[in-house]
Amino acid sequence: MVKTLKFIHNFNKINIKIIKDMKKSLPNIIWYCTDQQRFDTINGLGNQYINTPNINKFMKNGYTFKNAYVQSPICTPSRASFLTGRYPASTHAHRNGAEYFPDHEVLVTKILKDAGYDCGLIGKLHLSSAEGGVEKRTDDGYETFYYSHDSTPKLNPETDDYKRWIVEEKKQDLKKLFEPVNNFCCDGVPEEFHQTTWCTEMAIKFINKKRKGPWMLSINPFDPHPPFDPPKEYRERYNPDDLPGPLFKLNDIERQKKFQEVCQQAVDAVNPGGENPPPPPEGGYKNPGNWPPESFNGKIVKAHYYAMIELLDKHFGILVDHLKEIGQLENTLIIFHSDHGEMLGDHGLIYKGSRFFEGLVHVPLIFSWPGKIKSDIISSALVELVDLAPTILDAAGIDIPYYMQGKSLFEKMCSGKDVDFHKPIVVAEFNDSLGSPRIVRDTHATMTFDGRHKTIIYHGLGFGEIYDLENDPGEFKDLWEKGIDDKLKLKLMHSHIDAVMNTSSAGIQRKGRF
Repeated sequence: MVKTLKFIHNFNKINIKIIKDMKKSLPNIIWYCTDQQRFDTINGLGNQYINTPNINKFMKNGYTFKNAYVQSPICTPSRASFLTGRYPASTHAHRNGAEYFPDHEVLVTKILKDAGYDCGLIGKLHLSSAEGGVEKRTDDGYETFYYSHDSTPKLNPETDDYKRWIVEEKKQDLKKLFEPVNNFCCDGVPEEFHQTTWCTEMAIKFINKKRKGPWMLSINPFDPHPPFDPPKEYRERYNPDDLPGPLFKLNDIERQKKFQEVCQQAVDAVNPGGENPPPPPEGGYKNPGNWPPESFNGKIVKAHYYAMIELLDKHFGILVDHLKEIGQLENTLIIFHSDHGEMLGDHGLIYKGSRFFEGLVHVPLIFSWPGKIKSDIISSALVELVDLAPTILDAAGIDIPYYMQGKSLFEKMCSGKDVDFHKPIVVAEFNDSLGSPRIVRDTHATMTFDGRHKTIIYHGLGFGEIYDLENDPGEFKDLWEKGIDDKLKLKLMHSHIDAVMNTSSAGIQRKGRF
């Protein structure tokens, strides 16, 4: 009996040691997601007009996918997809402003928590409506939850942790601080009071917490989401006259008329070569993300937008440097990306919405884990944000659930093999996502891209768009009605249908034959 008990005791000690060793080997995770940052806003990826030294350095030490695509050009369905590893057609989280997020959908952060991770969130989550206070939370796995959505005072000043930080810790008058932010393009709040700065401060606080096991931190700043309001000193670094204008031709406004019945952006289409925007209405624009002025200067908008990204770059660098200083960089998986893009005046359109131009659906995506993931690699492989959740689980050595539809990138990043291929086609959708009163009817549209041809169908309306990005990277020539071989169009349509159908989950796992 004594021998048996001794055996059990030793066995338990071995098990405890194994568990402790496993926790030590699990990487910490920083998941940095900006809001509304398009793909072509990083100096290291060829944009000579923007200053992003820290992201450039991060690229040198990491693995960059230059062809990463979102599952929706809107916040909630995009975030729901990369947090679950499932397409919007399966999560049914199609819309911004949704009443709730489905309880049966499992976030990757919940899986990490159950595996022993201490999970935290700073900034946006946006899986459901933020109107009236903190959004209704599902069992998301976040033990630490520093919540902030729209950084301006108009939305939930009493329940927003950033705004409380401004008032209680920084002793600032919130309304007075944000007085300049009511305009379309303007100087924002000083850097020391900026939401991005708050994100950094809270992140360092979370990272420095003493804990026995691994941690995972989601950092979701509001920038560079509109209003376009960087701190003054950052805005002054960009002279609009030195910047290239948006992708625009005079016939762009005319061709947007085809989409005015279903597309809020098309309704608002204007020449981005206009004069300075007119003064805002009294009290500011009701919703600066949805109600642009009648005209705007695309170069001025771009200067403000780039300045906001430079601010993000600085604070992202602060976090990476802090990890290095405290000796945690070597065991930390860091992910940098955005939830979707921004039209920025391209084709006469601005903000996000119901279209699928590169400025909206193509985003940055960079990974780093020193000693594990290969460094200084830029891959041309087609990838999707739905691939993030399975990649994170794979990196942590956690089994990927059968219901996840994304495909892990981790092995490719570690081996360096097949760096130019991951999947043959990517898919995005828009399904009545914004609920704008100016849209005549609900829009359901789907996009597929095979690395050359982008095929878009506006369902129930009998038309779509086809672009050959190899010969027309600016997406000026729509081939839907003419300019494409009938056999090729039919082939693209078949591929589109197949890919879109595959975004619908097969459902409950099979147990047996009957």
